[in-house]
Amino acid sequence: MHADTRSLALHFDQTTALLQALSEAPRQQILMLLSEAQGLNVGQIAALLPLSRPAISHHLKVLREAGLVVAEKRGTENLYALSLQDGVQRLGALLQQLAVFA
Repeated sequence: MHADTRSLALHFDQTTALLQALSEAPRQQILMLLSEAQGLNVGQIAALLPLSRPAISHHLKVLREAGLVVAEKRGTENLYALSLQDGVQRLGALLQQLAVFA
């Protein structure tokens, strides 16, 4: 395998969870809500979307694992906020690597 191809494969590996997290509409909706109002809890998100609280919790877990959302414990609840810097950097690196083949 050529060095550029190996590097591209590595970049894809590093962005797979991120790309999968971004691929579903409910997660996109959650990210859009968090872009407008940082620090929402599951109940607040559920009031704004046609999803159950368990479904929202699942989607937030996927977004957290992908590094797109962080949770801050406040009392008995978690407040969720965007955390995009790392994800943007990983996507940018992938696109730069793809440009080598353009």
